[in-house]
Amino acid sequence: MRLRDVSPDDLDAYVRMRCDPGMMAHLGGPQPPEDMPALVLRDAGKAAADLAWIKMIVPDPATAPEVVAGTVNLWSHETDDGPVSEIGWMILPEHQGRGLGKRAVRTLLEQARDAGRWGVVHAYPSTGNAASNGICRSVGFRFVAETEVPFAGRMFTVNHWSIDPATDLA
Repeated sequence: MRLRDVSPDDLDAYVRMRCDPGMMAHLGGPQPPEDMPALVLRDAGKAAADLAWIKMIVPDPATAPEVVAGTVNLWSHETDDGPVSEIGWMILPEHQGRGLGKRAVRTLLEQARDAGRWGVVHAYPSTGNAASNGICRSVGFRFVAETEVPFAGRMFTVNHWSIDPATDLA
């Protein structure tokens, strides 16, 4: 598996992930396909400027470097309590259940640890998203609390997890 920066060429993967009702079931439903070109360009710009780590997951770079299994992202944003580093991921259905999400999350956290960047990292999977909550548990995140967070103009009930890559990677 390899993680690479998102590029404008990843439009198809963005459409497959963000416009699919199943993929977006825990995130408020599918996003409009017409919004994807601007979104992938925005994300590619953030990645190129090193403002966020927005990575495409390539499961077999040696034999199929064009195949993308999903994405794993690490970014910082402001909250009422100050800046927070957050990680999130999405794995396309045909690649789910193979451990790619766990490997990608762990790899990105190891990169954060090795770079001495991002500090404590938080994840907020939906309380109903068993797979993502399982990734948090298996990688070594600590459960903080069930809470509500805004996403795409809606409030979601989530499990708040945190990890300090410098000390907590299992």
